[in-house]
Amino acid sequence: MPKNTLRIIMVCFFLTFFLVGNSLPVKAANIETSAESAILIDAVSGKILYEKEAHKELPPASVTKIMTLLVAVEAIEQGIVKLTDIVTCSDRASSLGGSQIYLEPGEQFTLEEMLIAIAVGSANDACVAVAEHIYGTHEEFVDMMNKKAKELKLANTNFINSYGLPAQGHYTSAYDLAVIGREALKYPLIRKFTSIQEHDLRNGEFKLWNTNKLLWWYEGTDGFKTGWTQEAKYCLASTVERNGLRLIAVVMGVPEVRGHFQESMKIYNYGFAKYTYKEFAPAGSKQGEIIVHKGTIPTVDLIAERAVGSSIEKGKEDSCRIETKLETSISAPVEKGQVLGEIIIYCDNEEMNRIKLIATETVKKANLWEMIKRTINESYKMAPSIFT
Repeated sequence: MPKNTLRIIMVCFFLTFFLVGNSLPVKAANIETSAESAILIDAVSGKILYEKEAHKELPPASVTKIMTLLVAVEAIEQGIVKLTDIVTCSDRASSLGGSQIYLEPGEQFTLEEMLIAIAVGSANDACVAVAEHIYGTHEEFVDMMNKKAKELKLANTNFINSYGLPAQGHYTSAYDLAVIGREALKYPLIRKFTSIQEHDLRNGEFKLWNTNKLLWWYEGTDGFKTGWTQEAKYCLASTVERNGLRLIAVVMGVPEVRGHFQESMKIYNYGFAKYTYKEFAPAGSKQGEIIVHKGTIPTVDLIAERAVGSSIEKGKEDSCRIETKLETSISAPVEKGQVLGEIIIYCDNEEMNRIKLIATETVKKANLWEMIKRTINESYKMAPSIFT
C-alpha cells in the first residue's frame, strides 16, 4: 500500500475517533440495576445524575398516588377544600380492591385522615373518596391529574385512574415521576404525609404502616411512594436529603420482592458518594438592591428566593462560581416577591442552577407631593450649602 494512502487512512481514523467517537453519549454511571427503568436527579436543579431507560412508558402501580396527592394538596392551597373537610365514602369508593382501608359506604373521615391513608397505607378506596370530594367525580379528578401532567410537560404520562391499578392507557416513566416528585417537594404537606412511618385510624382499631421501607432503612429518606402490581412489578419513587444534598430516585419494573428498596439504595449510594452540596448563600439572604423610579422609597432590597447552592461533583467545588444578574432600575409600582434578577451557578463553565432574586417589599407609586419632597431631599444631600 502506498505511504500516502496509509497516511490518509490514519488521518481519517483519528478524525473519526475524535469527532464522532467523542460525541457519543457518556454513560452517567456504571450501575448495574435490575430495574427496567431508573433515574437519579438532583432535586434542586433537576439535573440527571444517572438514568437507565428513563423515558420508557411503564405502568407505575401505586406510585401514581404521588400525582393524586399533588393534585389534592394543590386544591387545598387554592382554597377549594380544607384539611378539616369531612369526606364521605361513596359506594364506588368502597368497592375498590387492592390496597385499602376498607371504607364502608357512608363512612366519614377528615380530608387529612384520607390523605394520610393514601400516603401511608396506599389506600385505593381513599383515593376515590378524596377525588369525588374535591372535584365531584373521580373522572374529573383524573382529568386534573392529566392537566397537571401537561403543565409539567410530561411527554410519557397518561392517567386513567387515581390509584394505579392496571388499566389500558395508564402509564408514566421514571423521568416523569422524578419531575412529579420535584413538584411535590414544593408542598411540605406532601413530604409530611409520605414520611409518616405509622398511623392509627378508627381510634387505633386500624393501624397503617408506611409501605416505603426506606424510611427505616436509609438515612435521610423523608418522602414519596411505593407501588406493586403483577404488571408493573415493584416500583418506588423516593427522596433523600443528606448534608444539604437532596436527591430523587425512581425505579420501575423491579422483579425481586423488596428489590425496589435495594435498587434505590444502590443508586442513592452512588449519588451521595459522587456528589456533594455547596451553598454560596442561604435562602432569604440579601443579594443586592435596585433603584425604584417614582416610588415611595428610592430602592428595594433583593433576596434569594431559595438557597444559592447546587449539587457538585466531589473534587470540583473550586471550579464553581456565581454570576448575579439584576435590573439596574425599575419604575414603581413593585410587588413584594416580584422577580427582579437571578443568580446563576456555573461549575467548569456548565450552568448548574438558577435562583430567582425577589423584592423584599411592595413599593407603591409615589404621588406628586412625595416626588417633590424626595427631589428636595436629594438636592440637599448633593449641595447642603444652598439650603443654609
